[in-house]
Amino acid sequence: MNPAELAAQLKTGLLSFPVTHFRPDLSFDEPAYREHLSWLSQYDVAGLFAAGGTGEGFSLTPAEIDTVVRAAVSEVAGRVPVIAPATGGTFAAIEQAQAAEAAGADGLLLLPPYLTEAGQRGLVEHVSAVCRSTSLGVTVYSRANAILTDVSVAELADRNDNLVCLKDGVGNIEMMTRTYARVGDRLTYIGGLPTAETFALPLLQLGVSTYSSAIFNFVPEFALGFYADVRAQDRDAVYRKLNDFVLPYLDIRDRTKGYAVSIVKAGLQAIGRSAGPVRPPLQDLSADELEQLTELIGRVK
Repeated sequence: MNPAELAAQLKTGLLSFPVTHFRPDLSFDEPAYREHLSWLSQYDVAGLFAAGGTGEGFSLTPAEIDTVVRAAVSEVAGRVPVIAPATGGTFAAIEQAQAAEAAGADGLLLLPPYLTEAGQRGLVEHVSAVCRSTSLGVTVYSRANAILTDVSVAELADRNDNLVCLKDGVGNIEMMTRTYARVGDRLTYIGGLPTAETFALPLLQLGVSTYSSAIFNFVPEFALGFYADVRAQDRDAVYRKLNDFVLPYLDIRDRTKGYAVSIVKAGLQAIGRSAGPVRPPLQDLSADELEQLTELIGRVK
């Protein structure tokens, strides 16, 4: 899938970040991961992001990331595009980008580098260097210590033909408005805030035509129905579902830092499709919180 084809595909529907399955000893459970991908890829989604944020990619070694990506590519077998991660400093991200291409991934998600602050010039050169290192279509994630201004996004789009998507993890309405006004439809815009359903309807007005859904991991029918309501701009349905499920879900998620990932694995446990524990420094939900989540999921299944 070339970059233009990838960009066109990703904007056609909902996106998801599958969790990465671990055994009790926290080693990668490839058979369980493959079974999960097989289940998810039966649904009508536009792309799956392997070893991303919800997939605890930050906790995986480079060798494990390669194993996870190769397992995803093999299991999905072209039914859905598989997007691989690249993170860390520039040279580490380049190595991961090239490994992803060798593994047969359809695209790349460039995550923020860790434990360093950088100005806009440095970020532009970082993203450009990774784009130059691969023929894959690249989605850049604007978040945390790698927040891109509209001017930087425009320069990146001009310099790098294979930069095809901007994933927004900030939710700054003014900046998104400036970015879309400056760059327009040159890029596909992806909502990337934790529990993106909360922001999906207002961001749709700013050109953010899709988003990555973590809850798709365990309530895929609900997630797809919610996305359809957003695209139809059915405000009554969206706000009803926010009140019925999403906002109570956020109440549990917000109790502890890192629960945005942990609660997704808890959701899979609640429906009898356990993905195992999260790796430190994340922590699993308490038994009481899991019970509350299970009851909540029961209302929408």
